[in-house]
Amino acid sequence: MSKGKILSTLPSVDELLNHKEILTLVQEVPRRVVVNEIRRSIENYRKKILQIDETSLNTFKIDIEEIIYNIISNSHKFMRMNLREVINGTGTVLHTNLGRSLLSNTIKDEIWDIASGYSTLEIDVSTGKRGSRYSHVTEIIKFLTGAEDALVVNNNAAAVMLVLSTMAKNKEVIVSRGELVEIGGSFRVPDVMEQSGAKLVDIGTTNKTHLWDYENAIGENTAAFLKVHTSNYKILGFTDSVSVKDLVDLGKKNNVPVIEDLGSGVLVDLQKYGLTHEPTVQESVAAGADIVTFSGDKLLGGPQAGIIVGKKCFIDKMKKNPLTRAFRIDKLTMAALEATLKLYLDEENAIKNIPTLRMLTESLDSIKKRTNVLYEMISSKGLDLEVNISSDYSEVGGGSLPLEKLPTCTLTLKSKSISVSQLENKLRKYSRPIFTRVQDDRVIIDLRTIKQEQYEIIVQALVEVMK
Repeated sequence: MSKGKILSTLPSVDELLNHKEILTLVQEVPRRVVVNEIRRSIENYRKKILQIDETSLNTFKIDIEEIIYNIISNSHKFMRMNLREVINGTGTVLHTNLGRSLLSNTIKDEIWDIASGYSTLEIDVSTGKRGSRYSHVTEIIKFLTGAEDALVVNNNAAAVMLVLSTMAKNKEVIVSRGELVEIGGSFRVPDVMEQSGAKLVDIGTTNKTHLWDYENAIGENTAAFLKVHTSNYKILGFTDSVSVKDLVDLGKKNNVPVIEDLGSGVLVDLQKYGLTHEPTVQESVAAGADIVTFSGDKLLGGPQAGIIVGKKCFIDKMKKNPLTRAFRIDKLTMAALEATLKLYLDEENAIKNIPTLRMLTESLDSIKKRTNVLYEMISSKGLDLEVNISSDYSEVGGGSLPLEKLPTCTLTLKSKSISVSQLENKLRKYSRPIFTRVQDDRVIIDLRTIKQEQYEIIVQALVEVMK
């Protein structure tokens, strides 16, 4: 049989549309989506036929059931949300690829109310006239940080760019060479500075920068000192850097404002909970920094945002910068940020209800108890799995506290029937994707980053992938 003959037997779009299973599918999925998938399936089959070796033509048969299956499968896949919830069993609390901070369950009603209805986004209720979207969070940020004023943009890189564009465009900004950091996605502080129009003056060396380095670099075109907190790495050993307080004192003597980019904003002293001390926003403001920038979706535990706090005279100018409109946040981010910040009015409440803080501060005993529960649930299914409880370490992630190792408890999984890579792959491709890590030829599930209500899903996933 020739290829042309085989091609002529391919079903038409109309034929497939009238197939019993496709008629049922059209009741669930928009017809235009189904038609598109039918055409794609026919085209894929056509390509498959054209690539057949001549010696195999006589035995080749068109599998209608395969075509139908592909149409149904691909139609449902097309309709499924690409951005969907996953289970994070990696133990990395601020997992950038998995969405970083989890928003608190206690604020979901506030966010949905804003999302599903009209809101006071840019209107002053008392006057009925246009208001500012930033007013919704300004007062609470000022209250929590002690700053004179505040402004919120869509991420911290935007915050730094806006600050530099406003305060130092076409002027010089002095930065320690050891603080020229690179953040995720290969974005670098020098690149952000260049785009802002500020001119970089790097001083000191990679491991040591002294106060006199800053002083010697001051010139008639100096606009600011920029101090960048190295939140995603640490330089250890023979090192020295200048504190914000000392830099502020030098700045006052020479009329040079100090800008500090904290990167990951912290509003509670994590050292009280057994973690490494991370400079808080309040400490930077109290030390006299004129402007402080930080992220909303890292250690703060809120939505992606860049928060700027500091002297009102500088922030007033930023509000008039055209970049502010380009960098502004939407109503959902504003609602999520405001609701998250309200939780910080009671620190105990924040630790309990902000998932990032709760996971970072959960005790090892608590994680062990939760691990035992999931272990018993899996073991009771009699699966072809070797399941063990093991001690390990979780990571903070998100470019925060890079040296911090959080003692944790994990489940290690191994099967005799499928390889470790196959098990990891099947869990990752489950209907509710489950992300794990592979270590010592075992699949590792770290309970620190898993919610109790996700246990049943994990057990069911293991039952299905081990069939």
